[in-house]
Amino acid sequence: MSVSPRRILVIDSDAKSGQALRQLISSWGYEAILEQNGSPDLASIAKTDPAVIVDSPGPISERGFDVLRHVKTQQTQMPVILLAESGSVELAIRAIQEEGAFYYFEKPVDANKLRIVLDRAVELTEARRENELLRRQLQEHGTFGELVGNSAPMREVYSLVDQLASSSASVLITGESGTGKELIARTIHQLSPRRDKPFIGINCSAIPETLMESELFGHEKGAFTGAASTRVGCFELADGGTLLLDEIAEMPPILQAKLLRVIEERSLRRLGSNREIEIDVRLLAATNKTPEESVDKGTLREDLLYRLNVFRIHLPALKDRKEDLPLLAQYMVEKLAEKHARPARFLSSAAISALEFHDWPGNVRELRNVIERAVVICSGEQIERHHFAPYPIDQREYLRKEDTITLPVGTPLEEVERQMILRTVQKTKNNKTRAAELLGISLKTLHNKLNLYRDRGQLDEEGELTNQNRER
Repeated sequence: MSVSPRRILVIDSDAKSGQALRQLISSWGYEAILEQNGSPDLASIAKTDPAVIVDSPGPISERGFDVLRHVKTQQTQMPVILLAESGSVELAIRAIQEEGAFYYFEKPVDANKLRIVLDRAVELTEARRENELLRRQLQEHGTFGELVGNSAPMREVYSLVDQLASSSASVLITGESGTGKELIARTIHQLSPRRDKPFIGINCSAIPETLMESELFGHEKGAFTGAASTRVGCFELADGGTLLLDEIAEMPPILQAKLLRVIEERSLRRLGSNREIEIDVRLLAATNKTPEESVDKGTLREDLLYRLNVFRIHLPALKDRKEDLPLLAQYMVEKLAEKHARPARFLSSAAISALEFHDWPGNVRELRNVIERAVVICSGEQIERHHFAPYPIDQREYLRKEDTITLPVGTPLEEVERQMILRTVQKTKNNKTRAAELLGISLKTLHNKLNLYRDRGQLDEEGELTNQNRER
């Protein structure tokens, strides 16, 4: 049974107070289920499968920790809110720190405070549930939300995102242009308890310096020439949510100093105003430059870097995670075919080979542009290599040094053919179909050649190159 995000299990040994508590929680829009049992049937918790448990065990005793211990035993992270008739500071500390309660109240409970705590607990459960779903997607399909890839560098990125998403700590995202820094920022926001609040992104390199301060902090009417009305800045728009400052190293130094003040004091003043406005914003920043080099050049304040760099996520270039390319390209084909209502459904092996041989200086953004054009012009289900024209995506034109073979003049043609075939098989990771397409021969011919080389001891029984051949 999946967790219902709106289901709350109320456990109360007193029928009258339990009904009152159930009705109160129901009035807030939740599905409240009452378990009237002084010593609760712990199996009913699993059957109900709530988002949050509100446990009212009476005077705190060992019974008061039964539900908490059950949740811990089941290795779940279900929040439990304790409502106790009497107790002490020591018991409250024990309930939260040792037994794992989400919150501890003493009766009589302030209904407004209970609602605030309950809402936060439900938000936490929903965030955890979505995290678990994304982890399953990663394990089964190599995806993590809208992030795609199963390579070691991307798994490391997923792990970092998963660990820090639930916090409010600042994150600095680095990587080349087109690697998906904004997508990482959006994923962090979507996995956080702030996901129902705004996500605001601003590109610091795309806004004129004269407008940057107003864009960030807002202004009052008449603050400067042309300020015909009050304007709310990005920080206020993102209040309660997440603000991404993209290309942070492009922000003028004088504004970096003002930004540092806002981060430290968690408040701001609009241009033309003396009134302090408190803000609650999680700050994410991104740059395609090396932050330390930007500090050395004087384009990024060192103290600002310290405040932003609580966590750092570095996105690898696409050329450094080529093993993700087939999955990433196929994912894009499906999404873009749906967007444009086109029949394209998959890429041919030759098309994938062509993509794998390209260095992708524009990274994932460049790949998306290439795939989108191919999807639009393709009239059938399968995308072929020629659909990439006029983009220079051809495996024979873009060979790196490690993809070439140097042979001395006079090398027998049979030896030239043998080395070319075996190196191509190696390059395509033993994909015979792709290797045959690259070599311009039939798959049957390739198999006949490989069987001959295997008989000569140049391939092992699994079709992998022998160590002797790899060294040549």
